[in-house]
Amino acid sequence: MIRIANEEGCTYIGHGATGKGNDQVRFEMCCQALSPTIQCVAPWRDAEFIESFKGRSDLLAYCTKHGIPVDAKPKANYSIDENLFHTSYESGQLEDASCGADDSMFKMTVSPKDAPDTPDRVVIEFSKGVPIKMTNKTDGTEKTDALDIFLYCNEIAGKHGIGRIDIVENRFVGIKSRGVYETPGGTLLRAAHMDLEGICMDREVKRITEGLAAEFARLCYNGFWFAPEMELIRNSIQFSQRDVEGSVEIELYKGNTIICGRQSPKALYNADLASMDIEGGGDAFDYNPADAQGFIRINAVRLKTYAALRAKFD
Repeated sequence: MIRIANEEGCTYIGHGATGKGNDQVRFEMCCQALSPTIQCVAPWRDAEFIESFKGRSDLLAYCTKHGIPVDAKPKANYSIDENLFHTSYESGQLEDASCGADDSMFKMTVSPKDAPDTPDRVVIEFSKGVPIKMTNKTDGTEKTDALDIFLYCNEIAGKHGIGRIDIVENRFVGIKSRGVYETPGGTLLRAAHMDLEGICMDREVKRITEGLAAEFARLCYNGFWFAPEMELIRNSIQFSQRDVEGSVEIELYKGNTIICGRQSPKALYNADLASMDIEGGGDAFDYNPADAQGFIRINAVRLKTYAALRAKFD
């Protein structure tokens, strides 16, 4: 958008985000990061606009009067935002946090109660953390194009009622809000990816990337996509994925993603080393279980010190 604005010589951009939400922050922070001199027009923060349109009901009435089609309806006046990744619902009747979402509202998923009684079993293959192939072992469907993989994940996961959540979140502007989301394909791919990381990624790298993932999500949510700290995190996460390679088999059934197995040519998991039936580490590793005694004693030193302190003063 900013590229086109610059090409056309535009000095202003406009958006329809409200003055209470996160979208206004995201739009304008990203725009200003890409074009420091750009100005933003936000009608929902304009006194004259607000005088004419007090809320969503006024806008719906205006759209009805002028024949402008919108998804929201006066009787079910929640808002809908959708893209390839998910559909979100908020406002209107959903502002009552005790009011359950009606099944008729959802666009990408069936209710888990109405999902098929027969599961589908799929295999998702990854290279450097990126899905490269999707195979449905139940009916033989295969997808290798990136977009086709994602669209099929939406289709097959939505068919089984996977990816619905209903949460109260904390907007960056300081307001709590209730939102209902459906993310079928994203939920399926995340489950597979997280599981594959479990056998491919070093324990301490995994611990650090979990913290990076939380910070990545926070920065995305708050509109700091083009911030220098986000650039650091994105590059760090990309580096962490260099050995995340292999496949995960998952059964999809009535809202659940059930991991059935995983394999990787770069797995750090070693069955002999982990086995309770082999005393040491197998032929490839020198592991002596007796070493665990000293390991435990050393790690317990600080716990003993703290317990002694508490016993003295509590």
